[in-house]
Amino acid sequence: MNTLLQDKAVLITGGATGIGKATALACSREGAAVVIADVKHEEGEKAAQEIEENGGACIFTATDVSRDGDVRKLMDKTIEKYGRLDCAFNNAGIEGEQSTTALTSEENWDTVIAINLKGTWLCMKHEIDQMLKQNSGSIVNMSSVAGLIGFEGICAYDAAKHGIIGLTKTASLEYAQSGIRVNAVCPGIIETAMVKRFVGDDPEAAAAFASNEPVGRMGRPEEVSEAVVWLFSDAASFVTGHSMVIDGGMTAL
Repeated sequence: MNTLLQDKAVLITGGATGIGKATALACSREGAAVVIADVKHEEGEKAAQEIEENGGACIFTATDVSRDGDVRKLMDKTIEKYGRLDCAFNNAGIEGEQSTTALTSEENWDTVIAINLKGTWLCMKHEIDQMLKQNSGSIVNMSSVAGLIGFEGICAYDAAKHGIIGLTKTASLEYAQSGIRVNAVCPGIIETAMVKRFVGDDPEAAAAFASNEPVGRMGRPEEVSEAVVWLFSDAASFVTGHSMVIDGGMTAL
């Protein structure tokens, strides 16, 4: 039996599908009790049910991370259910519309920043408040290789993901002596619904995406989830303020 996160209470936003769901399953396998938060009600309930059917503990809470009231309710339900919060993966995010910087609409900019960047900050705000009461905690924020380098056509997404890295570094310094570690992960091209929306059903487009990865393939959600679990665990006890790149060598080019 795996026990890296035995008896830990773990919160995962955007946990209904993709990397979030893979991380929820991985945390459960490592002994954690899980809270999945997402705007996708049906998928969230199914993910929680899957964990429980495999002998784990999990609840789903419908949450829009861009709304402070929703995040407060999420934290209340987490503490009501498990009594504490040990680890949080702030993973919820959207890619937004594709357009050049000058043609990006204000609505698209506001929506992407609200969910990806403001949502991460709101979750951290309330997670840290609880973790300070416990004098311990580990937070992992979802950034991206788009938080390290620029990509044409997704300026709001790039700005949000760069901002998440700055937010991660700042919080890691502020709470370094409070028993709270704050890190980020920066995935490359991962086989998720988000990438599917870019390539559609075009195998040539998928192959072109994969060709950007020096390893010759896209990553799998599980390969990101394993990194998150490690950052959560005591094995990473001296790691904070770090942005872990999981990109098949993409940013080494």
